[in-house]
Formats: sequence, C-alpha cells, structure tokens
Amino acid sequence: MDNPILEPAGEALRVDVISDVVCPWCYVGKRQLEAALARWREAHPGAPEPLVRWHPFQLNPDLPEEGVARADYLRMKFGTPDPSSIYQRVGAAARAVGLAPEFEKIARQPNTLRAHALVGAAHGEAQQAVVERLFRAYFMEGADLTARDTLEALAREAGLSDEAIREALDGEGAQQAALGDTEARRLGVSGVPFFVIDGKLGVSGAQGADALVSAFEQARGG
Repeated sequence: MDNPILEPAGEALRVDVISDVVCPWCYVGKRQLEAALARWREAHPGAPEPLVRWHPFQLNPDLPEEGVARADYLRMKFGTPDPSSIYQRVGAAARAVGLAPEFEKIARQPNTLRAHALVGAAHGEAQQAVVERLFRAYFMEGADLTARDTLEALAREAGLSDEAIREALDGEGAQQAALGDTEARRLGVSGVPFFVIDGKLGVSGAQGADALVSAFEQARGG
C-alpha cells in the first residue's frame, strides 16, 4: 500500500503530522503548528483551508498494553524517577507557547496504540479535537491512557460517536495504528514531532512557527 503521507497535495496546503500523544515536544509542536497556520491564513487570504492530518508513532512500542508505572519508566529510560530534572527544557518550551504541563500528575506511562486508534477514527476538525483532548488529558490532568473507560470518555468529549469508538478499540483501529507507525518508520522517521508538508518536505522536531511557515512557502513554491 502506498504511504498516504506521500500523496501529492491538492489545491490546499497539507500538513501530515507524525506524533505520539505522550510526547511533550509533540504538544509543543502542535501549538507551533497552529501559530504557523494562523500566519499562513493571514498571508494567503482566500486560499483553501489547510488540511492537517495526524499519524501514529509510538515512542515506546514495546510497553505492555497496561503500561508501566511512570516512576519505573523514568528510572528505566533516564536513570531517575524525578521528572523535574528531565523536563526542564521542554517545560520552558511549553510555557513559551501557552502550555502549562503538570508532569508530576502523570502516574502511568501508557502503551499508546489504542489512543492512536482513536485519533485514526476521526478526520478533519474532529481529529484535531481528539488529538488535543488526549494531549491535555495526559499532560495537564495525568489521565491514565491505558484505561479503556478513560479513553472512551475522552473520545466522547472530543465528539467521537460511540460507534466510532467501538470500531477503533474493538475493530481494526489498533491494527491500522500499528501499520501507520510502521509506515512512518519506513519513511525514516525516528523521532517526533515530524511534519510533512504537501507530501514532499519534512520538518523534524518542534522547531517553531518560523520554520514551519518557511516550509509551507517552500513546498508551495513561494
């Protein structure tokens, strides 16, 4: 199957975002993307509304389905269970874009495959709402994204129907999310966020609105 991320763009600017819902830099990158798109719209009045699509990437694909205790995960990955030293730099970047993550509230490091399945079940503005709700739940509220009832409640709050939620969690949603993760890695993506503009130009990392606007203009031949 051809990777949809590499599809030729249409009349509207298209941004494919490869990310994980437990990646703090991805949440920062989302805000930077929103700022960049606002500037693009202002500079191109009358242009079609940009299309943003979210794609899965698991930072920790080997975690068990039920996840692990956050302190154990931090100790295993960073050598310390104290998030304050780990997140000093990303915390400053988050505050610079209007976010106030509360890392100390996070008690569990989840396997994110089912969360990605919910993102994949939505499209357009509904997908933006699901992504935002999952980010906010994890980083602001310390929500346990391994708990099915939590995932269902968050998806409903974001506007997904019960039928779409069931299909995502009980149907082929997880399988499709795993396939999307594999396709991203085949593109050479090894870290997130990763933005692909119009299927042809990549921006790696949360580089800021200026870098994204520049990529938009380059991809559009401006």
